[in-house]
Formats: sequence, C-alpha cells, structure tokens
Amino acid sequence: MTLLRIRLPLALVLVVCSCAVATGLLLRAGRVLNTSVSAAPAAPNDGRLNGAYRFDQSGWVYVHLEGDPGTVGFQHGSLLAPEIEDAFQSVKLHATHETKRDWEFFRQAGRKMLWPHIDPEYQTELQGITDGLKSKGVAMDLDDVVAMNAFEEMPDYYVPWLNAREKLANAPHINSPLNCSAFVAAGSWTKDHQIVMAHNNWTNYMNGERWRIIFDIVPAHGFRIFMDGFPGVIASDDDFGVNSEGLMVTETTISQFNGWDPDGKPEFVRARKAMQYAGSIDDYVKIMLDGNNGGYANDWLLGDRKTGEIARFELGLKHYRVWRSKDGYYVGSNFASDPQVLVADTSFDTKNRESSPNARHIRWEELMANSKGQLDVPLAQWLISDHYDSFEKKDQPDARTLCGHGDAAVNGIKDWDWQAYYPGGAVQGKAMDSSMARNMTFVARMGHPCGADFHAKDFLAQHPEFSWQAPLLRDMIAGPWTQFRSGERAPN
Repeated sequence: MTLLRIRLPLALVLVVCSCAVATGLLLRAGRVLNTSVSAAPAAPNDGRLNGAYRFDQSGWVYVHLEGDPGTVGFQHGSLLAPEIEDAFQSVKLHATHETKRDWEFFRQAGRKMLWPHIDPEYQTELQGITDGLKSKGVAMDLDDVVAMNAFEEMPDYYVPWLNAREKLANAPHINSPLNCSAFVAAGSWTKDHQIVMAHNNWTNYMNGERWRIIFDIVPAHGFRIFMDGFPGVIASDDDFGVNSEGLMVTETTISQFNGWDPDGKPEFVRARKAMQYAGSIDDYVKIMLDGNNGGYANDWLLGDRKTGEIARFELGLKHYRVWRSKDGYYVGSNFASDPQVLVADTSFDTKNRESSPNARHIRWEELMANSKGQLDVPLAQWLISDHYDSFEKKDQPDARTLCGHGDAAVNGIKDWDWQAYYPGGAVQGKAMDSSMARNMTFVARMGHPCGADFHAKDFLAQHPEFSWQAPLLRDMIAGPWTQFRSGERAPN
C-alpha cells in the first residue's frame, strides 16, 4: 500500500491563517470567524419581501427566505434575479450543447412530464420564483423555471433514456454525471466522537462558478433549512445542508446510471421535501423513495445529530440499500456498492482502478484508515482538498483526485465523457460536525477547496476546443474558508 502523508489538522489551521491577513478570515481554536462582508443594495418596498434579505460574502451570496410557499418563491426570484438570469443562460447553453436538443424540448418536458408530479406546495413556490423574476424584469416564464430546476436530471438521465427508447440515430453519448467527493463519520472515527461531514461539488466550471448561494429558509411548514445551492433551484442540488431537526445531508452521484420513470416525481422536488420534512434517517429514505423517478441518482450520506447515527442510502431506480452505523464512516466518490443496484441500474465497472470514481474510492479508504480518531472539521477541509492520485501514485491535481481538476487531466474522464482538459472539477467545498449542525452552521469555500484559481481567458487560449463556452465561462477564484450560520445578517 502507498505510504500516506497525513498532515495534522493544525497544519491546515496554520496554512489558512497565513492567508487570513489578506482575506479578513480568522481561525481561533478551530473555529472560523467572518470579518469581511459586503451588503447588497436594499430591495424595493414590496410586502412579500418582508423579513427576506441577502448579502455577499467571501464569494458566496447569502439569502434568507421565509413564509408560505408563494412568498418564499417570490423572495427567491426577486432577491436573486441577477444570479438566476445569469445562471439560466449557463444551464441552457450546457444542456443544449451536450444533448443536441433545443431549450424548447426541455420546456415542454418540464411542462408535460414533470409539472403534473410536483407537489402543490412546490408548484406554488416555483410560480413564486417566476413572479419574483417578473417583478425584476427577467424574461423567464414558469416553464423555464421548472426546466432549470431539473437541470441535473433531465439532460443526463431523461434524455439518454428517451434516446434509447426512441432508438434515435446518431444520438450523442451521454453518461450520468460523476459529481462530488464526500464522507460522513461518527463514533471512534472522529476526534470528539460526534458526526463529521464534508463534501466538495464536482461539475463543469461554467455552471459551478455560479453554484454560490447559501440558502437560509424558514418555511411556513416543516423544518428550517440551511444549505448551499444554485440560484433559481428549490433544492440544494449538489446537496449539502442541515435542517432544524438536526438531520445532516450530503451525497455523491452514482456513475454510469441507467434508467428513468416518466411517471415519477422529480428528484429536485423529493430532495427539497426531504430536507424540509425529514426529522430522521428513516423519514429521509421514505420521502426519497416516494415517487422515485431515477433522476439524479445518488448515494446519500446522512447524519442524525440527535442520535449520533450516520447512514449511506444508495438510491437506484430498481433497487436501493441503506447502511447505518453509530461508529464508522461512509465515503462517496460516485461508485455504487450494492450488487443489485450495480447490476440492475448501472453499467459501472468496479474493477477499473484507473477510473475517477474507483481511484477516489481507493484514496478515501486510505485516508479514513489513517485518520481514525482524528476526524474533525479542520481535517475534513484538508481531506476534500487532497491531490493524491491513487492510480498514478503521486501528488498531482487531476480528474482522479478528491479535489478534482478536469482541466489538468490529460486523458479526461471517460466515465462521464469529459474529454482531455475538460473545464470541470471541484468547484466548492463544505464541512460541519454535530455541534455545528445543532446551531445550523457550516464552513464553506467557494472555488477549488485546495485554493487554486481557474482563469478562463488563459484556459481558452490554450484549449480553443472549448470555445463554445467562451460567452459564459469565467474565472473561478477561490475564496477563504468561511463560517456561515442560519439567521446570520450582514453587519451595518
């Protein structure tokens, strides 16, 4: 086995502190303090915006929403109108380029296939987002908003299923995404015997640079929600968050997943509902199974801070499995484990050590074995920044490292049809433990968790094959690790 070089958590603290003078971020006793915040201009006087607010901080946009579904939606659409309008252009360009389908196709699919299966509560919230956008002069209608909410499931799950069903000639080859690296641990594996959870979001840089919203939502019904997310989308979608009942949630996608149920409930609806109404691991599983359409299939990593129990919930379309423990860990890097899920729902090769999911899985197991009893939030931040390639057996940021850098990958990522030097990888990171979950707070870093920057102009000059992204691809500059909390406000 490769000799591992594990740094002590203190090393991470010292490294981050060395940058803190310039960023205004301070670390004291392992706790991240925020010192630099810029507030957004006040919103116009509309009664539906009462109690809602936003501010910008460390590369993120923090937004507080509260009220009934229509009001929460209106606040979302109004306060984030510039970000939604911008993100919509990115989502539309990426989806149409990859699938060779025009945007009207997605609008119609959302209207005819998804809308009838969306709970009335979330239909009202989606209409509210549309109304909020309209109030700001943004030319997006309800069909656009619904299709945008399904940007992680329709292009990569519905379209390949439909192409196969229709036996479409010359259909583009589309694999389900292999997004994200994550872990959850508890008991003797963590320093304080509490739950520790961390996640980094892998996606294309064009969308990923826009994945910078911190949502603090107080709905009229259900639990308070604190999560990261994408502008205009009612679920986190990369899925990292906690609710006021103490349920901690993250996930990584299942590679090379096959299947779709057109009569099922959209994944973005089930994921939002589970975050809002699940008070336990059992609740979460039940809600996600109800109407499962196979979209955006994930291994969900869960933690219940009330009981100290963690779980891995592998949700295929035909099969699923739940593993649970109060003393152990679960890791995710886009691999399925249950034999039935693997055979019935995927075409994934578990033996190919060169593949990104398997190489990262191997690295996770090495790191966990050498981190037993040490795991805490500072170490978690370092782990999701790791650049060790277990296949090449050397430190080098690429598509097989936990902190992914597809733009540095000479061979691309065959598992997800990313060609050589594809501009995609880890676009942000988050971490929390049980104590933080109790207070509804987590630490987050916008950009590569390792702190590296991506410069679009320089990249496109070297790789003109990606010039189709030029209108919307922009720099992804890493911000500082910053602590956010539910109910936080920008200082005066």
